[in-house]
Amino acid sequence: MNNASEKKRLKLCAALLAAVLMVTGCGSSGGSNSSKTEDLISIEGRYTPDPETPAWTLDKKEEATDLTWYVNADWWNTDFGKDIVTKKIKEDLNINIKFITGDDTKLNTFFAGGEMPDLLTIFDSNSPVVQKAATWALPLNDLAEKYDPYFNKVAAKDTMNWFQLSDGKTYGYPNYSNTQADYDSGNIPAKTAFVIRKDVYEALGKPSVGTPEEFKSVMGQIKSQFPEMIPFGFNSIGEGSGSLGDVLQDFIGVPLEDENGGFYNRNLNEDYLTWLKTLNAVYRNGDISDDSFADDGTAFEEKVKSGKYATIFLDGTPQQGGNLQIFMSGNPGKEYIAIDGPESTVGNQPTLNQSGITGWMISYITKKCKDPAKAIQVFTYLLSEEGQMLMNYGIEGETYKLNDNGKVELLPDVKDLQLNNADKFKKDYRMGEFMFFGHDRHKALSDDAFPESIKQMQEWGKGKLKPHFILENINPNQGTPEARALTAINTNWNTSLVSMIRAKSDAEFDSTLAAYKSFLDDNSWDKIVEVRSEKMKANKEKLGIK
Repeated sequence: MNNASEKKRLKLCAALLAAVLMVTGCGSSGGSNSSKTEDLISIEGRYTPDPETPAWTLDKKEEATDLTWYVNADWWNTDFGKDIVTKKIKEDLNINIKFITGDDTKLNTFFAGGEMPDLLTIFDSNSPVVQKAATWALPLNDLAEKYDPYFNKVAAKDTMNWFQLSDGKTYGYPNYSNTQADYDSGNIPAKTAFVIRKDVYEALGKPSVGTPEEFKSVMGQIKSQFPEMIPFGFNSIGEGSGSLGDVLQDFIGVPLEDENGGFYNRNLNEDYLTWLKTLNAVYRNGDISDDSFADDGTAFEEKVKSGKYATIFLDGTPQQGGNLQIFMSGNPGKEYIAIDGPESTVGNQPTLNQSGITGWMISYITKKCKDPAKAIQVFTYLLSEEGQMLMNYGIEGETYKLNDNGKVELLPDVKDLQLNNADKFKKDYRMGEFMFFGHDRHKALSDDAFPESIKQMQEWGKGKLKPHFILENINPNQGTPEARALTAINTNWNTSLVSMIRAKSDAEFDSTLAAYKSFLDDNSWDKIVEVRSEKMKANKEKLGIK
């Protein structure tokens, strides 16, 4: 999922949010009143909760429940009940959902005394809104106990523990939250690969690029034999480090923590720096284009689509799946394939990253919810196997069937619409889009979930994923001096990384690296490391990691 820009935008209002929350205590509508189970509405006469049965199947409430659901994103589709997915949700749960969308400015109005919605979804797990959820949201643990104990069967225990606040309660639940069990299942596909055009690979005799010397040699051979191509490409750098920062570090297995279990500055790892020096040598040899450092996402995608790169160090294969498929379909036998790529010079194995336990969209039930019983039923329904299948694939017999191997297959007319009329597919079906509490593991149920162009890449990545849970949400709290220092350090690193790769000499490379180290010393790096190490320790405690 590419939500980095969305998160970046959300963080711009962090200071304002913090101030609003401090001054108003989350406002009169958010309230800080008690949310004990005895204070919640009664369901006497409606149904008796059963730990073995989803409450939505028991609820006898006849009139439809109207719920307002705020999503902190202007791009969210506010339609409900018109497409096959939300129409089925509307019927099964007997609800009408009015979606409201906005940005941080609108979000602030709720906490400054505006009328709170029944449900609320935000994207930034580090925001003060999340940290102060106990003042304005209802604990999911209490709602499950009073209204829908079946929720505990479909909610992941590790995810619930992860979002637990200091009072021992959990208030929000995310989508795309991968636990250790999900990683262990093998159903989470890798999204990173070193790829090479098949025709180039075969023409060069299927070479290895595992060592720095092999890598430099192969790049030189490509420039000599395929002068019309760019030997080596990588994700657009933009305001970050593209795929040449922590993604490359993961690829060669740079450790996630120091020998004492504390924060480790992976940027200064000698194995990683050896590979940066290798990239610098390749650049100085003319095998990395200057354009690659300036290209935006669109320019990069155009080159992928046209097969301009001979090799690519690629992060986000699903996001590039369509572009890779365009090249594959138009150029049989020349498609991009994954090979082992650069390897650790000290024998470390790859530790590829994927979506973590924090997930993406975090949803809450507010203290002003008109019918919290129905709201927790919505959570349970969407988290259940029934809800997951509906959100991903629609309705069996109407949009998909199970083949002889038990795999999900979209019906021919639905598949045709998906491929040839995306706008109508989105409007009529909305499968794969209405993804509150959606999860990657359900993609493994269908061969239609990913394009043909990336299946070999995902196969290559099997066994190479390693959860990075301990590194999630470890940055200093927003508004602190350490947070401001870290912003400056990150900007400096991104500039330094590009400068090192483009250095005109070894001396220039070394001086740039030395300047980065000095910048760390001048900008409270020791305090940032202390904060991060403490938060890593807390993460391990949450997850029971010794």
